[in-house]
Amino acid sequence: MADTNLGAKLKEGLVGIIEGTGDVVGATVDATRKALVGALRGASDVGRAIADSAADLITGALEATEEVGSGATRVLKGTVIGIVRGIGEVTTVTAGVISDTIRAAVKGTEQIGGDVTGAISTSVQGAIVATKDIAVTLKDAAFGVARGAIRGANEVGTDLASAAKSAIQGTLKGTKEIGGDLTEAASSTARGLVKGTSEVGGDVAGVAKAAVVGAIQAAKEIGADVGKTASAAATGALEAAGDIGESAVEAVTDVVTGTIEGVKVVAKAPFKKDDGDSAT
Repeated sequence: MADTNLGAKLKEGLVGIIEGTGDVVGATVDATRKALVGALRGASDVGRAIADSAADLITGALEATEEVGSGATRVLKGTVIGIVRGIGEVTTVTAGVISDTIRAAVKGTEQIGGDVTGAISTSVQGAIVATKDIAVTLKDAAFGVARGAIRGANEVGTDLASAAKSAIQGTLKGTKEIGGDLTEAASSTARGLVKGTSEVGGDVAGVAKAAVVGAIQAAKEIGADVGKTASAAATGALEAAGDIGESAVEAVTDVVTGTIEGVKVVAKAPFKKDDGDSAT
């Protein structure tokens, strides 16, 4: 059974960290990781404990920022990194685990009346940064965070296109931070976004377009090859559409090819491949 006071204990510790002058992200990572590892090592059902504990920790962290009135971005990023690293110390981190962590961050943010789309970008960035230290590929992690962002946004009633744009921006910023392959990250994220949208019955074409726009904006911000990054996102979206059906391919093709926000986007034709489809 998960420690029902886990979130409250983290909140108490983070209030002092936020009010201090030190490295808020680093201190939050450490506090969250230690709390989670302690909870998981004593759990009889680790899988259930991960879900319960991650949600409690995120809620506690967000409540701490609400109490202090600042630090939400840094604390949320640090909390997500700490959760992913903590899980990695005890068991295997999967794309599904990462997806659930992002969902928890989205739902926790909505519960305190916070900026959900901002939380998506921040939490996704944190999850991607955490992949540098654990045995999960960037491709699988990007796919997982994308599906988690869409599922979480759908559950709290946030516009899926806005969620998609924030998610791919967070992925690309996190990938840049760890020196990862930006085109792979863009493609896998867009694929996860479109697949996740299909799973919840959302507007696949609208999310695909938002993913490409988000990739363009993020690429400009981080100094990446804009055309290459946007085209990778468009290709990933089309690949996911290919898994859905011909009508989805046609709808997505119409919105992700050509000139978008002044950038020439060239997407490769969809084809079947294993890109984390088994993740839950």
